[in-house]
Amino acid sequence: MLIAAIVVCEVAFWVFLVAGLIGRYLLHRPRLGLVLLAASPVADVILLGLTAFDLQRGAVATQVHAIAALYLGFAVAFGHRLVEAADRRFAHRFAGGPPPVRVPRTGPERVAYEWREFRRAVLAWAVSCAVLGALILLIGDLQRAQALLAYLGVVSVVLIIWLVTGPLPAVLPAARHNEIGHQREEET
Repeated sequence: MLIAAIVVCEVAFWVFLVAGLIGRYLLHRPRLGLVLLAASPVADVILLGLTAFDLQRGAVATQVHAIAALYLGFAVAFGHRLVEAADRRFAHRFAGGPPPVRVPRTGPERVAYEWREFRRAVLAWAVSCAVLGALILLIGDLQRAQALLAYLGVVSVVLIIWLVTGPLPAVLPAARHNEIGHQREEET
């Protein structure tokens, strides 16, 4: 049942998103579009409620329950940005809006971008861990909560991988570039 709920909630998010953009730009009903866009996070709240209900009824926590918590963490941290990006692209394509800003490939702008995204990842991690912790407390039995406990480690490893593959590589070339620039200044 919970797997179906995750799928339904994910589909509902995208349906509300697309319907909101259509209402806003194609039907020229900005208020309707805003209501539909604002409804997209409701799916996440429903999913969390279903997860908690299932666990409170006595279900043993599974990977699916943990994924519901991770889904909520991602939605809180990245959902708004995802909606904004879709809105910009839709406005550009259908309403003559400006083109979306491209992510810089190098330089200080890229470093700043990577750190902003990492801060969002930290928020996703924190929300996911808080939800996992709340579900563990709700269960009240560590034996039944093993899958949730395991995902506390999984989400933490993912955050470390994000740090090592995102902001750190962006910073290191910038540091090397600054080093080379200082060496050249000293040589002249």
